[in-house]
Amino acid sequence: MLDIYKIRADFPILSQKVNGKPLVYFDNAATSQKPIQVIEAEANYYKEINANIHRGVHTLSQLATDAYEASRLKIQKHINAKSSHEVLFTSGTTHGINLVANGFVSFLKSGDEVMVSALEHHSNIVPWQMLCEKTGAKLVVIPMNESGELILSEYERLLSAKTKIVTVNHISNALGTINPIKWMIEKAHEVGAAILIDGAQATPHLIPDVQELDCDFYVFSGHKICGPTGTGILYGKEAWLNKLPPYQGGGEMIATVTFEKTTYAELPHKFEAGTPNIAGGIVLGTAIDYLNEIGFDNIAAYEQELLEFGTKRLLEIEGLKIYGTSAHKTSVISFNVGDIHPYDIGTIIDKLGIAVRTGHHCAQPIMDFYKIPGTLRASFAFYNTKEEIDALVEAVKKAQMMLS
Repeated sequence: MLDIYKIRADFPILSQKVNGKPLVYFDNAATSQKPIQVIEAEANYYKEINANIHRGVHTLSQLATDAYEASRLKIQKHINAKSSHEVLFTSGTTHGINLVANGFVSFLKSGDEVMVSALEHHSNIVPWQMLCEKTGAKLVVIPMNESGELILSEYERLLSAKTKIVTVNHISNALGTINPIKWMIEKAHEVGAAILIDGAQATPHLIPDVQELDCDFYVFSGHKICGPTGTGILYGKEAWLNKLPPYQGGGEMIATVTFEKTTYAELPHKFEAGTPNIAGGIVLGTAIDYLNEIGFDNIAAYEQELLEFGTKRLLEIEGLKIYGTSAHKTSVISFNVGDIHPYDIGTIIDKLGIAVRTGHHCAQPIMDFYKIPGTLRASFAFYNTKEEIDALVEAVKKAQMMLS
């Protein structure tokens, strides 16, 4: 059992008031709040170390380099990558996806196929559309059903020798659906396709074992797992990373430079041009330590409690409809109330101190499928409480009364 109130004491922002009311923060799928341990670790880096990495012989540079690379090793262990050089620091999930998509320009030709799913965030659609425009490849979409699940029989049917890469989220940011990615990875490999998993919404709730999954690429963001914004990880199998060309040119990613020719550094530096977010990379390791101390099994069990409780309570509201009713989902509830626009309800409950997300959640094709402009999305984290869910329900009821 988690000591929720002890955990909440680690998050300074949760004690503040918004519009004169206690803050109820249910926008965790957009970004998580940060514990004091992470906040202090970032401040301490700038107070005590602050130096560029990999380039200096002076003490501070060595300290910064050691801390940065220790964080890489920590992340390697966390996701069970075979080698630390398969772990690349990025600015976030979007950066990682774009890096891979840009590299695949070298491998695709007209008539090849890139497969995405109907459940994707725009960040896992647009880079692949751009790739197809550059190469003449075709974008193929795995369809979804009314429950917000992928139609897996269609996935199998659509896979072919033409499929060069499949890219799918582990968990849907808009609906909370958990996709059967291990099975999907196996099916992609059967036709010789590579597969990238967008783990932005999964990593706050579970630990991905990239070797057990056998994915070719796995991407996630630091800011969704209690870490700093502007940080992320791209895991790639060594063989794939060696084949991909560099995404950016500059300092750090080179072995030699002359005006006639440049040769590139070994992994992981080949993909890490320029001065990175050093403090962010170091503190991402701090955030992972914090979550592992709480325990991901504990987090998952408690968040499932919140999901079940929140679903039951919200469905007590007359006219409320939940979108995304998969039997396998995480602690995200997307809903609308009758014909009331989600933005209107979101605006009113904000006045009551409750933060939810409204709109299409960067997943406009999902909203088009349901023929709605968007939803209210309440996304719960391990530091939320059932009492906060009760407050959300009462606030939505009040907004419904005002807007009806």
